[in-house]
Amino acid sequence: MQRSIFRTGLVALSLTSGLCVNLSRSAEPGAPTRPDWLSHEDRVEDLLKQMTLEEKVGQLVQFSNGTATGPENVKVDQDALLARGGIGSIFNATGAKNTNAMQRVAMEKSRLKIPLLFGLDVIHGYRTTFPVPLGLAATWDPALVEQTARVAAVEASAEGVRWTFAPMVDIARDPRWGRIMEGAGEDPYLGGLFAAAYVRGFQGKDLSDPTSLLACAKHYVGYGGAEAGRDYNSVDMSERMLREIYLPPFRAAADAGVGTFMSAFNSLSGVPTSANHFTLTTVLRDEWAFKGFVVSDWTSIAELIPHGIALDGRTAARKAFAAGVDMDMQANLYATHLPKLVGDGKVSAAAVDESVRRVLRMKIALGLFEKPYTDESLAERVELASDHVQLARRAAEASFVLLKNERARPIDGGPVLPLSEGKTVALIGPLADSAEDMLGEWSCKGDKKDVVTLRTSLAERLKDRLIYAKGTDVRTDSRAGFEEAIEAAKKADVVIMAMGEHRQMSGEAASRSKIDLPGNQQELVKAVAGTGKPIVLVVFSGRPLTLAWEAEHVGAILQAWHPGAQAGPALSRTLFGEASPAGRLTATFPRSLGQVPLYYNHFKTGRPIHGEDDDEKDTGFRFNSRYIDEKNSPLFPFGWGLTYTTFTYSPVKASAETISLADINAGKTINVEGTVTNSGGREGTEVAQLYIRQRGTSVVRPVRELKGFERLTLKPGESRVVRFEIGREQLAFWNIDMKHEAEAAELAVWIAPHAAAGKPAMVRITD
Repeated sequence: MQRSIFRTGLVALSLTSGLCVNLSRSAEPGAPTRPDWLSHEDRVEDLLKQMTLEEKVGQLVQFSNGTATGPENVKVDQDALLARGGIGSIFNATGAKNTNAMQRVAMEKSRLKIPLLFGLDVIHGYRTTFPVPLGLAATWDPALVEQTARVAAVEASAEGVRWTFAPMVDIARDPRWGRIMEGAGEDPYLGGLFAAAYVRGFQGKDLSDPTSLLACAKHYVGYGGAEAGRDYNSVDMSERMLREIYLPPFRAAADAGVGTFMSAFNSLSGVPTSANHFTLTTVLRDEWAFKGFVVSDWTSIAELIPHGIALDGRTAARKAFAAGVDMDMQANLYATHLPKLVGDGKVSAAAVDESVRRVLRMKIALGLFEKPYTDESLAERVELASDHVQLARRAAEASFVLLKNERARPIDGGPVLPLSEGKTVALIGPLADSAEDMLGEWSCKGDKKDVVTLRTSLAERLKDRLIYAKGTDVRTDSRAGFEEAIEAAKKADVVIMAMGEHRQMSGEAASRSKIDLPGNQQELVKAVAGTGKPIVLVVFSGRPLTLAWEAEHVGAILQAWHPGAQAGPALSRTLFGEASPAGRLTATFPRSLGQVPLYYNHFKTGRPIHGEDDDEKDTGFRFNSRYIDEKNSPLFPFGWGLTYTTFTYSPVKASAETISLADINAGKTINVEGTVTNSGGREGTEVAQLYIRQRGTSVVRPVRELKGFERLTLKPGESRVVRFEIGREQLAFWNIDMKHEAEAAELAVWIAPHAAAGKPAMVRITD
C-alpha cells in the first residue's frame, strides 16, 4: 500500500460532518445528514449484480467529444464502445440534438441501458456569460454567485449537460498563475463560502430536477500553489499549510453536498495528486466520509508516467485507482488495464464495485434512467432569457473594484468618478470594443455576438460626445495608433482608457512571468497622461496586475476583470454613477513582481519591519525582513475597494477582556461589534470585515485571518452596528501536535474595511 505523504489518523477539520439532505442549505437539527443519493442503494446493488467486469469498468471511463484541453492521445470508436457499455461519461458534447443521439446508442443498443452522464466546463455561465470567478468573488456576495450558478445550470441542462467541472476552489496566492481567474482568490474562509454557493447553485435543491448540474470540486488539491506560478508545476508544502489553507474550500464543497471531486495535475510533496492516497482516501473518504466519485483531470492518470512514479500505463492505472480516482478522463488507461489488473489480483473486484457504485449512485440521483433525453426545443427558450441577462449586468456591476479615485480639478474639483453628464469623453484602448475579450476564459457557449462592449454602450449614451481611438493592441510594440489617441484625449474633457489582458492571457496554461500591462499599453497611458487630461483607467484582466506607475499618475482606476456579456452597460452605469462600485479584492495586488507571492494572511518573522504590528516603531534598523528596493506592503491589500461615498468605523468593542479556554471549548463565544457610518454624500455599500490574530500559541499564526464579514448598504449619514461572534470554530487551528484545537492566546480582533486597516480590540484567552 502506498505510504502517506503526511501522517495519518488525524483529527478532521472542525466543519459540519456529513452531507446535507437539502442541498440548498444545511440540514435542520435532528435531520439525517446523508445526501439524497444514498437512498438509491437498492437500485445500485441490483444493477451492479447484473454487470460484467467490462461493463463495470466502462462506467469508470470518460472520453471527450469536442474541444481538447490537453493532449489528444486517445482515438476510439465511441459509438461502438457505447453500444457495448464501454463508456460511462462523455464531456465536451453540447446541444440537445447531439447529446440525445449519443444517449440513444447507450439506451437502445447497450445490454443494461445505463445512461451516459454528459459533462462540460461550465465555469461562469453557459450562454449567458457572467464575470470570471475571480471577479464574482470580488462581489463578496455568495448569494449572488449562487444565482449565477443556478442560471448556468438551467441553460446548460437545456442542452443535455448534467455535470459541470466546477467550482474551481483552489486557493491562489500567486498572480502569475493563470488559473487564479477561475477561483475565489487567496483566502480559505471566503473560498469556502463561495465553494458552497456554487455547489448550491449548480445542484439546486434536488439532483433529480432536470435543471440541476452535478457539481465537481476541483482541482484536488494544492494545484494553486504551483511553484513559480507556472501551471501544472509541482507543489511542496507542510501538512499544516495544506489543512489550514488549501483543504478548507474543498471541505466546504463536500459539506454543501457536492457530488464529485476532480483530482489535480500537480504533484504534492512528491506524490502526484491523481495517485495520492492520503488526500483521496485518508482525508476525502475516511475523514470527510465523502460518498460521491472522483474523476481525474484530463489525462492526469497517464501523466503519472512523465511525473516519474509509473513507467507504463498499467502501473499508472493501478496507482491512480488504488489511491482513490474512480473515473479516468480521456487517458483510456482504466479501460485498457483494469480488467487485467483485476484478473491478476493487483486490483480487487470489490474496489471496482465500490467505484462503480459511486458513479451509478449519481446517475440514479440525477434521474437519468427515467429521463435520459433532453427537450431539443428547450435551449432556445431559456438561453439569454431577459432575467439571465439582467443578472449578468448586476453581477458585473457588483464585481467592479474601484482601486483609486482622486480629485481632479478639471472636473468640477471633485473626484474623477463618477463622471458627470455633458462632458466630452475620449475612449481609448484595445479592450474598449473587444467583445470576445469581455467573455473571459472558460466562457463555455458564450458568443461575442451576445456581448455589449464599453464602446457600444458609451456611444449609445454620449452620441457625438464620444471620441474613440484604439491607440494600440494588447500585445504589440507598434506606436502607430498613439498619435490618434493623443489627439482624441486633447479634444475631450475626460479620458477613459480600456487596457489589460486578452481573455487567453489568463486561465489554463496562461501563466505570466510579468504581470504588468502587456505590450506597450503603459507607454500609451503615459503618453495620454502627458496631455494633462483626467484619466479613468479601466483594467480588464483575469488576475491582479502590477499597476504602481498607473496608481501614482492616473486619477481613477477601476478593476473590471473580464466582466462577461453585459460588460458595456455595467461599466457605463458605474462610470456615470447610476451604479456604485462595491467590489472588494480577494487577491492582493503587488507593487512589483518581486514581491510575489504576496498575500495578507502571512506569518510574521522574527525581524518584522514597522507596520506589521500596531505597537512597533520604525527604528531604522537595517537587519529586518525587507527589500532594499521596494516596500513590503502591497499596492492594494486584500479586501480593498472604494466607492462613491466614504465610511468611518468606530473602535471595536469586545464582550469580555478575558475568557477561559474551557469556556470556549464548552461553546461560549466572544461577542464583538463596531459601528459603520456612511460619512459621505451618497448611498453606498460597504463590506465590514472581521479579522483576528492570535499570539502566544504553540505554532505561529497569521498576522490576520478573515473570519466573517457583513455587506452594508447605507444612506448618507446612516450608521449601523455590525456584530460578530468568535468561538471555537473561529479560533481553532492545527497546533503543534497536528490537532485541530483552540489554545490559550492573546487575541486581537479587527472590524475593518480591508486587511491593512483598523485598530484591534484585545482579548485574553486563558488556560
